[in-house]
Parts: sequence; C-alpha cells; structure tokens
Amino acid sequence: MATLHTDPVLGITRSLTGQPWHWRGAEGDRREADLQPDDLVSLLLLSRGVPRDDLERHRAPTIRGFMPNPSIFRDMDNAADRLAQAVIAREKVTIYGDYDVDGATSAALLIRLLRDLGLDAGAYIPDRLMEGYGPSGAALTKLAQDGSTLIVTVDCGAMAYEALQMAHEAGVDVIVVDHHKCAAVLPRAFALVNPNRLDEEDEAASHGHLAAVGVAFLLAAAVVRTLRAQGYFASRPEPALMELLDLVALGTVADVAQLKGLNRAFVAQGLKIMGRRRNIGMAALIEASRLTRAPVCSDLGFALGPRINAGGRVGSADLGVRLLTTEDESEARAIAAELSRLNDERRAIEAMVQEEAEGLLAAQHN
Repeated sequence: MATLHTDPVLGITRSLTGQPWHWRGAEGDRREADLQPDDLVSLLLLSRGVPRDDLERHRAPTIRGFMPNPSIFRDMDNAADRLAQAVIAREKVTIYGDYDVDGATSAALLIRLLRDLGLDAGAYIPDRLMEGYGPSGAALTKLAQDGSTLIVTVDCGAMAYEALQMAHEAGVDVIVVDHHKCAAVLPRAFALVNPNRLDEEDEAASHGHLAAVGVAFLLAAAVVRTLRAQGYFASRPEPALMELLDLVALGTVADVAQLKGLNRAFVAQGLKIMGRRRNIGMAALIEASRLTRAPVCSDLGFALGPRINAGGRVGSADLGVRLLTTEDESEARAIAAELSRLNDERRAIEAMVQEEAEGLLAAQHN
C-alpha cells in the first residue's frame, strides 16, 4: 500500500517540465498523523515544516497563540519608552513611511495608535520619482526644522546611514521600524527595531519573515504596555490594538510576506476585523474595489493592495496613508475612487509597456 508521501499533489503527478510532484516534508509526520487524503491544509502545513503536534495551533492561528514578548527584539524597549515619552509630553511626531502598501499600512497603524493615545502625529511619504527609496536626509532635516522632535521611519531606514546622520546633526530623534536586511554596522538612530538585525537572538530572528507593518504592531503593543505601567490609562481607555489588525493583514499580504507563524495569525484575525468595516478608509477601499462580501486573503493582494500601491506609482504618494487614517466618510470615498482610477491608469501603462516589449522581442526574431 502506497504511503501518503508518494501520492501526487492534488491529483497532479508531474509538472509542465515533466518533474514528478510529491508532497515534501517528513514522511513519518504525515503517516503518523493519520491524515485524510483531502486534508489539504494539514498537508500544506506539514510540507512547510510545521511539527505534527503543532498542527492545530497553525490551523486556527490566534494572536495569543503566536504573539511574542515585544521585548525580545533589540531596541524595542528603547523605542517604546521614547514614543511613550512623546505621547505624555505631546511632542511633535512625524511618521516617515515608504510609498508602497507595507509602508502605508505601517504609517497608518502608528498614526491611528498615537491618535487614540491623544497625540496627532504627522505623516511624510516621499515621492518615488523625486526622492527615491528610503529616508532622505534633506527631508528629515526639514521635518526637524519644522518642529518635529521625534521621527519614526517605517518600512525603510535600515541602511540609511547618511540620512540618519544628518537627522542626528539636526537634533531630532529617529526610531527606525523596518524588516529589510541589515549590515553588521547599523546607521545612527535613537532605536532601530528590525528582526533582521544581524545581532538579534534566535527567538527574535525567527520573526524575520514579518512585514514592516507586523513589526509596527509589535511596537504598538510595547508602547501601550509601557504607558500602562506608567499609569497613563488611569483616566482614559486603552487603544483597541486588535482593531488595527486589518492594516497588518493588508500590509503583510501585499508585501508577499511568508504566511507562517505570527503572520498567519495577523492575516487570519485581520480579515475578521476588515470584514466589520470599522475603519472608514478601509471600508471605502473595499467598496471601490467592488467587493460585496467580506474580503478574503486573495483580495488583499489583487484588489485592495494594488489600489494603495497605485498612489505611490502614478499618483500622490500619501494617498494611501490619508485614506487609511481619515475619519471623514466623504474624503474616504473620494480618495478610494481616485486610487481606483490611478490603478486603472497603472494597468494601462503596464499593458502598453508589455505590448511594446513583445513587439521588440518579435522584431528581433524576424
């Protein structure tokens, strides 16, 4: 009798190139689990390295089941303490985000958190063509001159040596929240929170698959914990952190982060929050995408995400953040409609470029 590991994948025995298709992973795990042939989720989880005795936690992922102590990450406590100080002192804070979906959702998450804590933070999203990727020293210096005493960069900054040095010389504190690869020598920042730092311990480094918005959520949890310990919520309610998970889910999927571990919990729970449409901007984005049901994971990558991205590609880079942080329904609908229009324009441009490229390729073979 053939064991499960020799069975074809979804009834397909070979790939288009003729290679045999079999389930990868430990044969024993699948055999001992006594799985049914149609238990696709368990088979996929096992093939991705999930231990047999941990299947149930991964099949129904929860934040409680996967959330680490934020303090395991280097500089996390320093970053949380500095943000808590800014909240208490009502400092001028600016969130400096990248222009893609991960950057927009990360920035929106921190802006919404700080708003709930009583601090209205500003947003700065660089122009993709004029300023390029990452923090600009000129922009950071200008923000300092305009009164910002704390800048938090999200989804960028891990390699911004010159820009962060300029910010330091301008007298402004910068917290970097990123997930991109780091070098052994880090740029000068008040704190640099990134699970992909080379000096992270194993537990923290195991979260290197997080998108920046996931790291931002961990920072949000650390800030609330810090303020709680300082008695900040004696006379005011704590922010509902779980309500921010729709942003985490969108940024995680749109950034094509691996859907394993904590990311699975972020997306599974975030989709539930998104389905309630409590975020006015997110609700307008869903409506503009012509979705009449609750969004599913594929919608984040193929309907909602591309519209946010379109702002940074062919429109105004800050449209995504403005949409996801607005409390005005009319403004939300207007921005969502503009992002849909820009997304159609982006698709037309891509189709034209592809057609021209195919024409050039065909000409070379004639």
